[in-house]
Amino acid sequence: MLRAIPTFYARRHSRLSRSFQTGRAILAQAQRQSASTSKVQDTPIVQYVKKKVEERRKLQSELSEEALSDEDIKRVRKIRELEPLQDAWVEWTHAKQSLEETLPLLDDPDPTMRSMAEEEYAILNEAIDNLVENTFPKLLVPSSETARLSAIIELRAGVGGSESALFVGDLVRMYTRAAQAEGWDVSMISSNVLETGGIKDAIMEVKGEGVYDALRWESGVHRVQRVPATEANGRVHTSTVSVMVLPLTEDAESTSADDELFRMDEVKLEVMRARGAGGQHVNKTESAVRLTHIPTGISVSMQDERSQHQNRRRAFQILRARLMDRKLNQEMLDRRDLRRNLVRSADRSEKIRTYNYAQDRVTDHRLGMSVKNLMLVMDGGGLQDFIKALQQRHHDDMLEEVLSQ
Repeated sequence: MLRAIPTFYARRHSRLSRSFQTGRAILAQAQRQSASTSKVQDTPIVQYVKKKVEERRKLQSELSEEALSDEDIKRVRKIRELEPLQDAWVEWTHAKQSLEETLPLLDDPDPTMRSMAEEEYAILNEAIDNLVENTFPKLLVPSSETARLSAIIELRAGVGGSESALFVGDLVRMYTRAAQAEGWDVSMISSNVLETGGIKDAIMEVKGEGVYDALRWESGVHRVQRVPATEANGRVHTSTVSVMVLPLTEDAESTSADDELFRMDEVKLEVMRARGAGGQHVNKTESAVRLTHIPTGISVSMQDERSQHQNRRRAFQILRARLMDRKLNQEMLDRRDLRRNLVRSADRSEKIRTYNYAQDRVTDHRLGMSVKNLMLVMDGGGLQDFIKALQQRHHDDMLEEVLSQ
């Protein structure tokens, strides 16, 4: 609760007196801050909130007495939707008014009064900054439609041969440890382990609330620069791994019902004998499954589970995740067509991050952000710095889109 100016006169705290010169210096600083606060009123976010509050006031004036018509119902719904913004705006205007009333008291001849005014001024200034920098943006940016979704992470070795495959294994470990640190459940759906060491490709499942929104920006090409163990001359090799993070929906394990992503008559189902080493079921039973979504050509093969039913369930899970990912990315591209600088990381072929072992540095090229202590990142602990920065960038982009409307 913001305190009103008259409360100064009711306080009886004993405080140390300050010199007149110090008071004048604080007053000059406060006047500069006051000028800065006045400029805040002209910022796009404040002007946008003001416009929305005026829009709400207009909707209230247009309501009929009975408020029973379809138009009235729409107005009431919009009025309720804007109510939190209205409350924040009232708090902002009250804080601003109190700040202006406090300013003359900073030059009061009474040292005790000046001291109390200085404290009040700092509190009010902090409240205004918090409203503009945190409260307003949170109320303006729409809630994420994917906030509750888990994720599937697909990793594939790229340029670099065996060294790339080794780095796939390193990234699997990194994501596993990062997920465990957040309390998420991690499991390996499938992996193609090479006899020479490393993993050619892998599919991981990470379950937990907010997993997809946290990890979705990991999609792209990850580049590693290091000296391979087999390199006799100590030369640094560059290898790449492609990472794709897919949304995992609650109904992802359904294998028969139509849904909003596809109809069952659009999916071609093939069964075949599993290939590979080991296991009594390999090459003896038709347990492997391949699904093809005919409209998009997306194909999913699964043979890691022991039965056809289990492979079928997993295959539909991956197919649904890929189709959901395709849908979300198309929505991003549609918005980017309206605003070209939005969602810059939607291109999955973009080189997003470099892990330089020789320089003990990890660089995210989208953020222009470098972090020392590479092993901390590879152990999962340092990855959170990148995740939070990328989420903040996305939030800022979304806010910019809202303010441009």
